[in-house]
Amino acid sequence: MNILKIHHVAYRCKDAKQTVEWYAKYLGMDFQLAFAEDHVPSTKAPDPYMHIFLDAGGGNVLAFFELPNAPQMGRDANTPDWVQHIAFEVGSVEELERVKARLQADGIPVVGVTDHTLFKSIYFFDPNGHRLELAADTSTPDLAAKAAEVKWAMLEEWSRTKRAPKHAAWMHEKALGA
Repeated sequence: MNILKIHHVAYRCKDAKQTVEWYAKYLGMDFQLAFAEDHVPSTKAPDPYMHIFLDAGGGNVLAFFELPNAPQMGRDANTPDWVQHIAFEVGSVEELERVKARLQADGIPVVGVTDHTLFKSIYFFDPNGHRLELAADTSTPDLAAKAAEVKWAMLEEWSRTKRAPKHAAWMHEKALGA
């Protein structure tokens, strides 16, 4: 098998129209398609839904389901808020800063700009409570090669110890300007 790409990634939303409008306003995503049914096609369950699809750039599609008859949306209480998120790449750190200013001007809290050595990013929540990240690549060919070189050793050490691998030290040194 050869996977060509992710066809779409789907999440739940509280309000399909509000979600389409928010993603267009803040992230410039165009509304591509909508499906709505009173019965789930795969299971035949009587459960009305609206399924919306947004253009996330580069052939990527972000989709949402509004489920009016389901219990209110929740989240995994055993997973910290910062873990589950959707990350989108933007063209520059300047673009991150422009989006951050626009979000904050509308009262949306933003964390960052955070330096991850290979990229910088900002974090915020959409109106459904999904954490989003915008990331701008700040890597160099040398840094990317070094990260690729140590990835398996880092994974093996983590697998044994469940602690940050010593191989990650170079990233922290770079981030601190050493």
